Amino acid sequence: MDNAQGLSPIAAGLWDDGPPPRLIGGRKANGEIVFPLPDEPLEPLERVALATSGTLWSWTSQEFQPKSPFAGPEPFEPFLLGYIELANEVIVESRIVETSIDRLELGMPMQLVIVPFDDHRSTFAFRPEQRA
Repeated sequence: MDNAQGLSPIAAGLWDDGPPPRLIGGRKANGEIVFPLPDEPLEPLERVALATSGTLWSWTSQEFQPKSPFAGPEPFEPFLLGYIELANEVIVESRIVETSIDRLELGMPMQLVIVPFDDHRSTFAFRPEQRA
């Protein structure tokens, strides 16, 4: 699903356009990877393209509009939110799309996608991996 063509990214530097699109993290001198890249890192970071798939580590459903300064689509629509473990890299907080909460399972394979956030911006999300 990439119906986000022509939309501006929700924030600069979160991903490259690929193909396939990849989230951009930063590797510290000790090998630890961080995501997203901080605006003003406290130490030098090597930019690294992260894996495009991982496993579902945890999830929830955001059923109510977050407090101000909420900058999402109006009217608010509930969404799935989870942590995706990118093996040997980092755990990423992300929206989860193309599924329902009752279909999610710990360790489920997940795949990165770029999706519309609102009428003008795109964001990254993960969806259950599609089997061939």
